[in-house]
Amino acid sequence: MRCMENIALPTPVEWVAELMRNRVQPGAWVVDATAGNGNDTLLLAQAVGARGRVFAFDVQAAALTATRALLKESGAPGVCTLIHAGHECLADHLPTEARGQLAAVMFNLGWLPGHDKACITRAQTTLPALQTALEWLMPGGLITVVVYPNHGPDEAQAVAEWVCSLSARTFEARNLRSHYRWGRSPEAWAIRKRVR
Repeated sequence: MRCMENIALPTPVEWVAELMRNRVQPGAWVVDATAGNGNDTLLLAQAVGARGRVFAFDVQAAALTATRALLKESGAPGVCTLIHAGHECLADHLPTEARGQLAAVMFNLGWLPGHDKACITRAQTTLPALQTALEWLMPGGLITVVVYPNHGPDEAQAVAEWVCSLSARTFEARNLRSHYRWGRSPEAWAIRKRVR
């Protein structure tokens, strides 16, 4: 009997990316609530194709510059709207026709890699952003959240409590985390709005 290939289990970031690739359809409207260096924005742009729309938010101009450069370099479809605002401002910047029509919203919390670690996401802005994302999500839509307890244990705990408070009749949720370095490793949440 041959040994299985040496394929590691997915990291939280890889897991949410795979969920999005498998679920987001061409033509969908989606949000990257924390653009960062643009990796999630690019993934979403590739998933929705030329007929879809991607709205990418970040409070840091450097993040939007990096995202714009990555999209251009990758030849991504020109379907992305980059918005210089925090994720708590989703409702202020999304077109009203997107309400109840978003197929997916991605959050990757913490700080922008390679930049000021004092500029970090916090529970007081993340929780309202998550709530808005739920309200704008279509039935069957998906929200993913990657959290970093090392960056902000209070935020990670607040996100976990928020997810656990959701109605199981309306939403289903899954959590991926490593049992190594308990409480310190990145973890991911996936929340799907049930279709009634």
